[in-house]
Amino acid sequence: MSSSDRTPAPAGKHTFYYSPGTCSLAPHIVLEEIGEPYEMMLISASGPREGAATSTPTWRAINPKGRVPALLGVPGRIGGADNLLTEVPAIMAYLARTNPAAELLPSDPAAGARCIEWVSWLSCNLHSMAFAQMWRAHRFTTDEDGLVAVRNRGRENVSECFAYIEKLLADGRGWAIPEGYTIVDAYLLVFYYWGRCRISLDMGTLCPAWTRLSEVVAARPAVQRALKIEGITIFEAGGM
Repeated sequence: MSSSDRTPAPAGKHTFYYSPGTCSLAPHIVLEEIGEPYEMMLISASGPREGAATSTPTWRAINPKGRVPALLGVPGRIGGADNLLTEVPAIMAYLARTNPAAELLPSDPAAGARCIEWVSWLSCNLHSMAFAQMWRAHRFTTDEDGLVAVRNRGRENVSECFAYIEKLLADGRGWAIPEGYTIVDAYLLVFYYWGRCRISLDMGTLCPAWTRLSEVVAARPAVQRALKIEGITIFEAGGM
């Protein structure tokens, strides 16, 4: 792994900017699933942690949004470095579309749209709203006295979103999209991990269908590689 202050790679060479255990885990899994070579650049989302913080001038010059993940080597530009792609749904969709043999995004328009429906909702409602309210309450209010209320509402929103996910997965489907394993399942594993390991929810009891799906996803060789690289354990050896 390389430090975050290296000169960006030219277009055509995928360089993946990430922070362990964050939402960047989802596209990291996708990178492992497609099996093409890529370079990783460690960026810490919460201060120095074997990598630079996202607030450094060096990182802001590459990605003015100041967040992870980001993927270098995608033609075009919307702010930041040339050929830099940001946002989890966009990165996963791009990787899936450019590597169709991995079958991570259905070719059928309706099924593909359902994938985008899923990842858009997860990114906007669950991550950017609910979890951000819990962990980044200062984004929602400048009133110090209001931070506790924002965090509490965030926990309520997380619970509501988790209940909705469980209801969807409990209808007997084998994957988030019934047609098969997709980028959605990789993204769902991130939020399952956060629920189980970062906010200490009893996911086995609260979300048994989601737990079963997460166990299957976590057992995939590509997912195992990504988890090992990031130093993440979701399920202990031998199951729950």
